[in-house]
Amino acid sequence: MIVAIASFKSRAGADEGELERTFDRMSELVATIPGFVSYKGYVAEDGEELEIAQFESEEAEQAWRSLPEHVEAQRRGRDEFFDEYWVQVCVPIRQYRFTRGAGYSDELPWSTPSVTCD
Repeated sequence: MIVAIASFKSRAGADEGELERTFDRMSELVATIPGFVSYKGYVAEDGEELEIAQFESEEAEQAWRSLPEHVEAQRRGRDEFFDEYWVQVCVPIRQYRFTRGAGYSDELPWSTPSVTCD
């Protein structure tokens, strides 16, 4: 499992409609990558955006990172949309899920043998 986390702070005067269309397109596009698991985006009260994508492998995340349309969206982000952003690509140390009625489990749909619950 690979988790990519990105945080964005929009530039004053950026075309918010175009930024939203770009985010929408990227969320559609990432879902086409073999090994893609999930994608979610959140907006904080101060307007900062946080995006979380999960991939089955480092190769899947690298395929996403180097996809030409995504590379172009990154360039546009730097040139047109953002004052600041940061990205972290991580391997989970532990993962587990609680489900009411079933309790805790480390058997997640995307679990890999190398990542276990303590």
